[in-house]
Amino acid sequence: MDANSLLEKILVIFILCTIFCLLYASIALCQYWTAIPPYNTLWPLWSQVLSPLNPATGLYTPIVGSLTSATELPLQPGLTWNPALPYPWLLYNSPVGRRYYDVMFGLNAWPPSSLVDPMTGAPVPLLLPTGYSGLPPTDPAWILNTIPGANNLYATSYPYFSYIGSLSLPLIFNLPPITALNIASYLAMLPVPPVPVPPVLSASAILGY
Repeated sequence: MDANSLLEKILVIFILCTIFCLLYASIALCQYWTAIPPYNTLWPLWSQVLSPLNPATGLYTPIVGSLTSATELPLQPGLTWNPALPYPWLLYNSPVGRRYYDVMFGLNAWPPSSLVDPMTGAPVPLLLPTGYSGLPPTDPAWILNTIPGANNLYATSYPYFSYIGSLSLPLIFNLPPITALNIASYLAMLPVPPVPVPPVLSASAILGY
């Protein structure tokens, strides 16, 4: 074997090793999820509509910074996951705080009881597994099959939210009874045109199809 052939083989091996290392590093650095306070549930970085690219940092960034009962979602449903469970929860706005959709139990007040100390009401953050950020994204088939029904249930449960969303609950409850004389005052308080709730995303929008 001449020196040129040996040099060529070494060069090929070096290039292959470099490519392998770069591929391994990119896979190792893949982040599909990030933990959101105060409960440490996971938010999907793999959905570009729920975690758009921040041009200032070059990172995919969640549209919310926390997930409390008062968090306002600029887009809905949000999606958050306890990795001990097979599938995530879907989050929605409502006139009385955040709601989450569970396949078994429908819409309920956020947070789930498992994330709250029953004695103090304080958050009980999840103990996340090592490497949680690299856990695989939610099965697209589950999203495509689940979100249409969840969105329909949300629309059925809160059909007038777009009309009363701009009124505070204390104001609503403190108003006098509606009569023929004050009906005009009530109508004047409604948004004209009605202020819509944040957009409700389709399954395809969340998946980026």
